[in-house]
Amino acid sequence: MSWHVLGAGSLGCLWAARLARTGTPVQLILRNPARLAAYQRAGGLTLVEQNQARHYVVPGQLADDASPIQRLLLACKAYDAESAIASIAPRLAPGAELILLQNGLGSQEAVAAQLPQARCLFASSTEGAFRDGAAPEGEWRVVFAGHGHTWLGDPHHETLPSWLGDLERGGIPHQWSPDILSRLWRKLALNCAINPLTVLYDCRNGGLREHATEVATLCIELGQLLQSCGQPGAAVDLHADVQQVIQATAANYSSMHQDVAQGRRTEIAYLLGYACATALRQRLILPHLVALHQRLQHYLDARGLPSH
Repeated sequence: MSWHVLGAGSLGCLWAARLARTGTPVQLILRNPARLAAYQRAGGLTLVEQNQARHYVVPGQLADDASPIQRLLLACKAYDAESAIASIAPRLAPGAELILLQNGLGSQEAVAAQLPQARCLFASSTEGAFRDGAAPEGEWRVVFAGHGHTWLGDPHHETLPSWLGDLERGGIPHQWSPDILSRLWRKLALNCAINPLTVLYDCRNGGLREHATEVATLCIELGQLLQSCGQPGAAVDLHADVQQVIQATAANYSSMHQDVAQGRRTEIAYLLGYACATALRQRLILPHLVALHQRLQHYLDARGLPSH
């Protein structure tokens, strides 16, 4: 059975290439004819892993292609998820299965609400990849930068999907997680404690060691939020985990910092925005988290970037 990948960014291309290298049928869905033409000129995807480059001829198509979709990886940004799904919704076969690989929270529920007839699985990944802009085929040449892990789960059904073997054969490290919402909340808290501050202080992750008190205060409030949302497991040792991530990725710029530096829209609405909106619904007073959200919104507004 063929896979479709919608969202031809670094992670989407990474998944497509790894599936294709085992002979698993996979199709890459491109957003417009110009992108499809550029992709076809490149002749497929190039995956660089451990300094070895290999080329994979993965067919490309547009969203309005006539072929049905049974299995889809949605790998676009959180703010594009709803419109991306709307563009291919008529093609979804009965009982279609979707893997939603978005940062933060909020977009997954919105997509699932659009598709009551489909099975939507949530995913959280710590893998890293980037496009090799220096190469002639740069946009379609993906460097596998960080060996991580992907957790998958379905908040509504515990039955394991039949296609996990495809991921195993493709060398995609993964684990079925019955508590996927807890993992997504934990990752959201980590991102809220790190990413916004790296933007506001214009620093690498390691630069937050100079703002240890502010990080610790945010972790206390984020822990309170997780407790109030019925996710106490996600709150355990949060501050220690945040410190460990800061240390382990000290030389890296956060994804949000990279987005701002390149003048791209951030996923603020699905990270800090979602956290603050949830706190408001819970009537939970988190002054430092709310103040951080407002500071980041003003920062983005001043640079002409979306702040919601």
